[in-house]
Amino acid sequence: MPVNGSSTGAATPAAPEQLSFLQIQDVVKEFNGYLAVNHVSLDIAKGEIFALLGSSGCGKTTLLRMLAGFETPTSGRIVLNGRDLAGLPPYERPLNMMFQSYALFPHLTVWDNIAFGLRRDGLPRDRVAERVDAMLKLVQLGKFAQRKPHQLSGGQQQRVALARSLAKQPQLLLLDEPLGALDKKLREETQIELVNIIEQVGVTCVMVTHDQEEAMTMASRIAIMSEGRFLQVGAPSEIYETPATRFVADFIGNVNLVSGTVEVDEPDHVVIDSADCKHYVGHGITGTIGMPVTVALRPEKIHVSRHKPNDDYNSARGRVKELSYFGSFTVYHVGLASGARLKISQANTARHKDDELTWGDEVWAHWSRSAHVVLTQ
Repeated sequence: MPVNGSSTGAATPAAPEQLSFLQIQDVVKEFNGYLAVNHVSLDIAKGEIFALLGSSGCGKTTLLRMLAGFETPTSGRIVLNGRDLAGLPPYERPLNMMFQSYALFPHLTVWDNIAFGLRRDGLPRDRVAERVDAMLKLVQLGKFAQRKPHQLSGGQQQRVALARSLAKQPQLLLLDEPLGALDKKLREETQIELVNIIEQVGVTCVMVTHDQEEAMTMASRIAIMSEGRFLQVGAPSEIYETPATRFVADFIGNVNLVSGTVEVDEPDHVVIDSADCKHYVGHGITGTIGMPVTVALRPEKIHVSRHKPNDDYNSARGRVKELSYFGSFTVYHVGLASGARLKISQANTARHKDDELTWGDEVWAHWSRSAHVVLTQ
């Protein structure tokens, strides 16, 4: 866990009435002795967009399927707006699920795809038309109402699937890898569109994704899952800046993880000794002298130059082993004396640099006293 005097990454407690719309209470799902979901508990607020983030097999999709009613919990409770969902089949639950494949009916027009569920519920014809037209306006697809799904782009198909999911005005919207079928550029454009539509409607949303960027961009809070458990729950910035464990730090974004021991332990600062430098951390931690810790340093928080910095702490000498130019930024891999490598990301703020670093250059990496996160597990 982080021992840097700031938040541990758990979400800031809120009043019970704020975080009681969806309650997941000690839920377990076992398959032939294997715990796919292992005693997870969570409260989600009304109107929140919440992301379950983790690698394949972590349990996030199984948990989503239990919310939808496609799987039954081995134990535990799921309560939506004060109503226990136990025993309710999927079609009786006040929610809708949008699948990664979108599952649009290829033989129906956009208009009829959105109207399908409303007609099944027996809504009068005029109410169906009113609701469908409102959904088409919401997703800005009115002029495509009479097209078939194959005549639409991937992003347009995604918006039709969303409109169909929202047409029945569900209390809860479940999204399974909502942008997984789109290419990278279209996915980036659609993320903001999707959030805007969901927020306009005000529906509570739980999404499952393995894409960190998607979760960070779309969700107000994220749960990091591994082996059926929640490792950390918090706002995207909270999880990125103050990860609770080495796993979370390494899973979210890029990070340099440096092993060391506490050498100085004072109320307002600590010094951590590692193979290539001494880390001065500008606040106290909950630790003891000699305790083994891990220092987490994000690449963008490290500066690199040819000149030795003035501070004797938080700097290391090395040589550029690799570099990758990405246009807006450049990534340097700097080899240190111990054999370790630091990954450094520097923004390219100038069109042309007078003193460009290249392979084999001897450099100094340095960072501020507030750049670290200190981890004990």
